[in-house]
Amino acid sequence: MAVDAELLEILACPNCRTPVAPVHGGTGLQCRTCHRVYPITDNIPVMLIDEATIEEPPETAE
Repeated sequence: MAVDAELLEILACPNCRTPVAPVHGGTGLQCRTCHRVYPITDNIPVMLIDEATIEEPPETAE
C-alpha cells in the first residue's frame, strides 16, 4: 500500500525541508535536494535522519 496522497503533500525532509517523493516501488521517500531516502516500514514513513540512506542520483550522459 502506498503512502496516502494527502500525507505525501505535507511530508518534507527533516534535514533540509524539501518535499519528498516515492522511490523504489514505494518502499522509500527521497529528498531531491540532499538525496536522503527515508524508509517506509509497515506503511509508515520513517522520517528520521539517522534512519535515512543517501543515494546520489545517476550521472547524466553528456
